[in-house]
Amino acid sequence: MQKERDKSLPHVVIVGAGFGGLVAATALARAPVRITIIDRNNHHLFQPLLYQVATAGLSPADIAAPVRHIIGRERNVSVLLGAVTGVDPASKAVLVGDRRLSYDWLILATGATHAYPKPAWSAVAPGLKSIEDATAIRAKILLAFEHAEASNDPVEQRRLMTFVIVGGGPTGVEMAGAIAEIAKRALAREFKNIDPRSARILLVEGAERLLTAFPPELSDYAARTLRRLGVDVRLGDFAATIDEDGIELAGERIPAATVIWAAGVKASPAADWLGAEADRAGRVQVTDRLTAPSHPDIFVVGDTAAVYDANGNLVPGIAPAAKQMGKHAAETIKARLYGSAEPGPFRYRHMGNLATIGRSSAVIHYGRLRLRGWLAWMIWGVAHVWFLIGFRNKLVVMADWFWAYHTFKKGMRLITGGDNGPRASSSR
Repeated sequence: MQKERDKSLPHVVIVGAGFGGLVAATALARAPVRITIIDRNNHHLFQPLLYQVATAGLSPADIAAPVRHIIGRERNVSVLLGAVTGVDPASKAVLVGDRRLSYDWLILATGATHAYPKPAWSAVAPGLKSIEDATAIRAKILLAFEHAEASNDPVEQRRLMTFVIVGGGPTGVEMAGAIAEIAKRALAREFKNIDPRSARILLVEGAERLLTAFPPELSDYAARTLRRLGVDVRLGDFAATIDEDGIELAGERIPAATVIWAAGVKASPAADWLGAEADRAGRVQVTDRLTAPSHPDIFVVGDTAAVYDANGNLVPGIAPAAKQMGKHAAETIKARLYGSAEPGPFRYRHMGNLATIGRSSAVIHYGRLRLRGWLAWMIWGVAHVWFLIGFRNKLVVMADWFWAYHTFKKGMRLITGGDNGPRASSSR
C-alpha cells in the first residue's frame, strides 16, 4: 500500500552521485517526492584526495563510501546502478541502457572527465578522476621503481625513474609534491640497486605560473616549495608529443616511463543529450536558475554546468560549488512542490581556493586572506575532512590522516591486480 502511494508522488531523477547530486537528494529527502539516484559506480568519491590514493598515501576506502550507505536509508530515495546514455526531454525520460525512466524533475550532476588535445595521449598519460585511475597510477609509480631495481642499465633506470606531470593546477601540484616525497622519503631506504632519491620529477605548465586561480605570490611560493622538494618546474611549456617512452617539450625529448595528465577536463555529454548550447569544455550553458534552456524541469549542476558568478567569472569546478548548486536546485523543486516563492537566481558563494604542496605545506586564498606553509596545510586537511559526505566518523578519518602523515602508511604501497606499470623500453 505504501509503495502504491509512493508511485503517485512526483519523481525526481538525479544522475550522478557526486557532491551536487547527493546534496540535492539530501535536501529533498523529506519532501513529498520519489527520488532515484543513478550512477555508474556504487560509491561516492571524494575526488580532491584521489592523488593521495595514487601516491600510496591513503586507501580507496578512506575517500569513497557506498551510495546506498550514504543516502539509501532515506525512505523516499532509491539508488540505481547504471550508465545513462541519453535524455528524452520531450517524453521526460532518462535512458539507462535499454530502459526508460520517467521523471517529473531531472537533476544532471554527471561531472567531468579528462580533456586531451590529442585523443591518443589518453592511453599513455592517464588522468585522475576515479578510484580505478588512482590505483592504476599507484601501480604504475611503484612498478617503475621495481623495474628500475631489476634493471642493470643506468639509462633505462633513469627513464623508469622519471615522472612527468602535465598541468600546474591543484592536482598537478599535489601529485608532483607527493611523488617527490614518496621517492625521497618513503622509498629512500627500501631498494638496494637504485637510489629512489635520484628520481626525476617534472611538472609542466603551459601558463607562466602555477595555480593560476591563486594570487601570484602564492603561485610563486608553490613553485619554490616544489623546487625545494626536487621537482623540476617547467613554466610556459607545452607537451608536443607524448608516447609510451616519454614526452617532448619545446624540442626537448625527455625519456619517461610515467606521464600523468592533469591539464584539463571536459564535461560529460549532458549537453549532447539535451541538444543544449555548451561552452568549449562541453558544459551546459544553463539559466540563472541552473535549468537547461527551454527545459525548466531539468537542472544541471556541478562540473556539468557553465555557471557564472556576480563578476562574470566561471564558477570553479570544486566541491563547494557543486554542493551549493545541488542545494539550490533542490530548494527550487521544493518551492514548486509547495507553491511557494522560488529562491531566485543562483548566487555562488566562494569558499576559497586550497592546494597542498607536499606533506607539510599548502596555500590558501580566501578573499584578503592568504596563507601558506604548515598552518595552511593544517587548515587544508581539516577542510577536506569536513567536506567528506557519509564516511566514517570524521574524527576517525582525521586520526587516520595524521597517522598516514607520520608513517607514510606503508600498507598502502601494495601492488595488486594486473601489471599496470611501465613497460620495458622496446629500444633498450
